[in-house]
This record gives sequence, structure tokens and C-alpha cells, in this order.
Amino acid sequence: MPEDFRRANLRGRSFKGQDLTGADFSYADIRGADFTKANLTVANFTGARAGVQKRWLIGQSLISLALSLVSTLSSAIAGYLVVYLLLPSAEQNIIAGVLVLATMVVLSIVIIRRGLEVALGVITVAVAVAVAVAVAVAVAVAAAGAGTGTVGVAVGFTGAVAVAIAIAFTGVVADAIIGAGAGADAIIGVVAGAGAVVGVVAVAGAGTLTVAVAGGFTGVVAGKLSTAYIAWRALAGDEKFALVRRIAVACAAIGGTSFRNADLTDANFAQAILRSTDFRKATVIRTCWSRSIRLDRARVGGTILLEPAVRGLLVTGNGKNKAFIGDNLKGANLTGADLSNADLTEADISGAILQNANLERANLTKTQALNANFDQAKLTGTCLEAWNIDSTTQLDGAICEYVYLLNNQRERRPSSGNFAPGEFTKLFQEVLSTVDLIFRNGIDWKAFTYSFNNLVLDNEGTELSIQSIENKGDGVVVVKVNAPPNADKARLHSEFNQNYEISLKALEAKYQAELKGKDDLITVYREQSANLKDIASLLANRPVTIDVNATAESKSMNESTDSSRKIEFSNNQGDIFGNALGDYSTISGTVSKTIQQLPTSTDPNQPGIKELLTQLQTAIETDSNLNPEEKAEALEPIKDLAEAGKEPQAGTAQKTAQKAIRVLQGMAAQLPTATQFVEACTKLLPLIKPFLGL
Repeated sequence: MPEDFRRANLRGRSFKGQDLTGADFSYADIRGADFTKANLTVANFTGARAGVQKRWLIGQSLISLALSLVSTLSSAIAGYLVVYLLLPSAEQNIIAGVLVLATMVVLSIVIIRRGLEVALGVITVAVAVAVAVAVAVAVAVAAAGAGTGTVGVAVGFTGAVAVAIAIAFTGVVADAIIGAGAGADAIIGVVAGAGAVVGVVAVAGAGTLTVAVAGGFTGVVAGKLSTAYIAWRALAGDEKFALVRRIAVACAAIGGTSFRNADLTDANFAQAILRSTDFRKATVIRTCWSRSIRLDRARVGGTILLEPAVRGLLVTGNGKNKAFIGDNLKGANLTGADLSNADLTEADISGAILQNANLERANLTKTQALNANFDQAKLTGTCLEAWNIDSTTQLDGAICEYVYLLNNQRERRPSSGNFAPGEFTKLFQEVLSTVDLIFRNGIDWKAFTYSFNNLVLDNEGTELSIQSIENKGDGVVVVKVNAPPNADKARLHSEFNQNYEISLKALEAKYQAELKGKDDLITVYREQSANLKDIASLLANRPVTIDVNATAESKSMNESTDSSRKIEFSNNQGDIFGNALGDYSTISGTVSKTIQQLPTSTDPNQPGIKELLTQLQTAIETDSNLNPEEKAEALEPIKDLAEAGKEPQAGTAQKTAQKAIRVLQGMAAQLPTATQFVEACTKLLPLIKPFLGL
């Protein structure tokens, strides 16, 4: 039974590595608790308070005070130095003062405009230059005996750079830590500022009291304003100050609640306070973050929460009109989220929950949506161009009136009106169960038949059949092949294309010879083949005599594992499909003889396999829409079925019969105009199967 920790005081408790599946921590105080590597699947942390304990807050405040003191003292010294050097006491001092002031201004601009990381690179170069200048000036002074004013210029410049480093790094980090965790910014700032001015006065001496106070105060104010601004931008998610944010959040999370490497699958953190919490490398699949507080102040490295836009969407559920282009939302819990008009182009929402989400008019172009759950999601007007789904994508219950298959509201489906209930799901389920074979220059049906039959034979355990043949115009034909949802469609598509290209090249070479190299006639032939009404007549009346013999060598069932296939072409009359069909009259006689060897049915009202195969043979031979070559090709598997019917219980016989039936089904799908043959296959093949143990 899941453990109950509701409203419990669990501050500082260790649950490291424990199995807490389904445990209830709702509204518990888990500040400082350690859940590292714990199994918290389906755990409930609704309203829980995570973060650091009070003693750690005091430590953070002291660290922030120390860093802030260094920063403000540096600012005060810089201010004093600038004011002092700008006094009209000596020309060299004025030059040094201008250098110091210019250096501070330039570095401040670089930090604010380009970020702290870029500025640190500039500072590194500046330090090197300053050191080189100081050394050069010192050497010159030693050689020429120049006055100390010249040395002051170099020293002033070097000092300015050093002061800039101290202000930029320590001050910003201090303010960021305060914002991320401690929350005592005003007190720390006042204490540090007062201490800095006092320090400057003590160093400067009573004789320059006015200058020290004025310069120190000015430096503290300027430095504090700049560091506070940078810290604020860093905690707001400004990428220019990502380094500052990472350091500050990491420091603020020391001693805080830890979920590092924990399994938080389906856990619920709704309305939980998550400041200074460590979620690094935690498993956050379908985890609920709805209305959680200060998740942006938690350590989330190695999770989908790292991206601010994603984190904001998971917390607020509001992604309306926003862009999530290429974002990682794998396993995100987006139940009820508003993503209307959102741009999810190339985003990954695989495994995400989008139940009851509003995705109306959203752009899902090239979106990865494997295993995503769209139950009751609103998808009306959504663009689904090239999105990636599979059999695990849950579309049942999706609410959709129409969608677009191309960007910019093109290719509306349905073209007019709206989907009836369930039609949208059915449309895309059909897409999932087909392999689309696209031919852009028409189809060579002889090459197609050879390639498709080989595909069927090479994938015995996969049910493949042709669903439809569509003429798209301009020579483009799309053949949709039914395949199981779990089939490797990419592999099937690739295998067919390889076989088709091989046979097509061989046939084209033969056509070239027969047509005396007239390539344009080959193109006309293939484009005309795209007209489905003329397919049968073209194949039957083609005046070209094709002299081709193709032999397919598949692996021996008992001896070889070589799956290679060799295609041979000769000048003898024959078949291009690897089964040496021979003369139509010869094969017809052979089939009749083989069928006659089968037992006759004892029940005149119940035909047996002999009678059924005879009917199928008759349908093939009397179909006027089949030419002699096609009839010979169709009779070959009939002969195989008759041979298998002699010993139907033999394992090899059943495999042979299964292949023969698939070949006949494939031919029936490819020759829709041969109605007599197609109807016979549809009616008789299911009746023949039981006699063969299929």
C-alpha cells in the first residue's frame, strides 16, 4: 500500500534510493529532504513545499554578503579612483582617470549588451594588454627616469581592469544568489554599501575625505545598479547571462530538496513550491508541473525543463500563439494545455499527453508524435505536413472537423465540409497501415510485378496486399500497399525500390535494343501506363517483343543463408519474373494434369480443392482481359497450389501454398480490369486455404 505523508514535516529526511511508488506527499514540508535515485512513480507532491531549510538560508545570506561586500568595495574604490584622478592636479593623473572611466564604461556596455561570458573574454584580453603596458612603462621609466605620473597611467589602467573583474563577477553572482534563494537583497545591499564607503574612507585618509566619500558613494550606486540589473536579467532567463543564472541557482540549491536521478514518471507537483530544488537528470515522463511555484529557480539540467519556453508551458499550460520550434517536449504532460495557433514545427512531442488539449490551427509540420496521446484533443485546422506518427500514436477520440496536409492552409482534408465523427482517426490509421510507392514517371508494370512479388516472398510473415492505385496526373502514380501497423515500412519501401530499379534498368536496356534506342518511345510507354484504364490493353497489345529471362535465386531453406538474388537476361523467349512461365498452352496443360491428380470431392454439393482449383483455372483462361503472358503467369501459382494439395500437411507444401496465394492476391490487385480473374480470386482463395491447412 502506498505510504501516506500528507502534511507531514519531513524537513531534512532522507529517502535516498527508496521505492515510494504512489506515495502521497501532498502539502508536506520536504525542505532539505533527499529523494536522490528514489522511485517516485505516480507520487503526489501537490502543494508540497521544497527548497532549503532556514539554517541554509542563513549560510546563503552570509555568502551573498561576503560577495556583495567585495563587489561594492570594488565599486567604491573605482569611484574614488575616478574622482581622485580627474582632479586637476596633474596631466598624467587626468589621463589615468579618463582611462579608468573609459574602461569601466566600455566593459559595462559589453556586459549589458553581449553578456558576461563575452565580457570575461574581453576582460582577459584587456588584462593581458594592461600587464604588457605596465611592464613597458615601467621599463621606460627605469631607462628615462620619467616621473611617477606616467607610471600612474599604466597602473590606473591595470587597476581599472582588475576592479571591473571584481565588480562584474562577484557582484552579479551575489545579487543573483540573493534573488535565487536568500531573499535579503535590500539588507545585504545596504550593509555592503555602507561597509564599502567606510573602507574607502579609511584607505584614503582624512585629507581626502570629501573625495573619498563622493567617489565611493558614486561607485557603490553605479556598481550596485548595474549588478542588480544583470542579476535580474539572468534570473529572468536572458541567455546572455545564462552563466550567472546557473551559478546562482546552483549555489541557492545547496542544502535544498534533491530529486536528482529520481524516477518521477507520472508524479504530480501541481502547486508545489520548488525554489532551490535539484531535479537534475530526473525522469520526468508525464510529470505534472501545473501551477507549480518557482520551478525557474530549480536545478533542471538533463530534463526537458531546461528550456524556459517549455518550462513555462508546463507550468501555465498556456502556449497560445507561441513558438516551440524544434523544442524537446518528449513525455511532457500537456493535459488541457492551450496550444491554439502554436508553432510546433520539428518539435518532439513523442510520448506526450495532450488529452483535452486545444491544438486548433497549430502547426505540427515535421513534428515527432510517436506514442503521443491525443484523446479528446481539438485538432481542427491543424497543419499536419510530414508529421511522424505510428501505431502507438493515440488518435481515438480526437476532435477534428478538418486539417491541412500542407503549410499555409493548403490541401484541406476533407476538401469540403467536415469530417464525420471518427473519420479523422480512420484516415490517419489507414496512413499508418500503408506503404506508399510513388512513381513519378509512370509505372513499368512488368518491373512492378516482379518487384512486388519478390517483396511478398521475402517477407513471408508480413501480410502485404495492394490497397489502391491512384493516378495523380503528369505521369505520377501512387500505389498504396497494405502492411501491418508494426511492420518496418521504411525497410519494405527500400527493398521494393531496390528491386524495382534493378529490374527497370534491365528492362530499359532491352527496350532500347528493341526500339532501336528511341528513348522517347520508352517515356511515352511508361507515361501512358499511368492511365489506369489503358493498363491492361497496353500490356496486351504492345507490339514490342520482350526477350528477357530473369532468374531469382533465393536462399535454400536447409543449406544456405545467402539471400542474394541474380537476374539474368537472354535473347530466348521467356518470362522476366524469375519463374520461367513458358508457353501459355504448355503451362495450361501442366496445370490441368496436376489438378486431375487431386482427389475428387465426395459431396457433389460441397466442392473440394480439385473442383475449386479447376474453377480458378477456368476463370483465368477465359478472362478476355488477360493476355497470354498474364494468363501463363497466373497459372504458375495454380500449379503450385495443386502440388501442395497432394500433401497439404507437409511444412514445405504449406509455405509453397502460402506464397502462391500471395502472388495471386498481388496480381488480382494489380489487374483491376481483369474482373473475372479478380472476382474468382476473391471468392475462391478463402475456400481453398482450409484444404491446405492455412
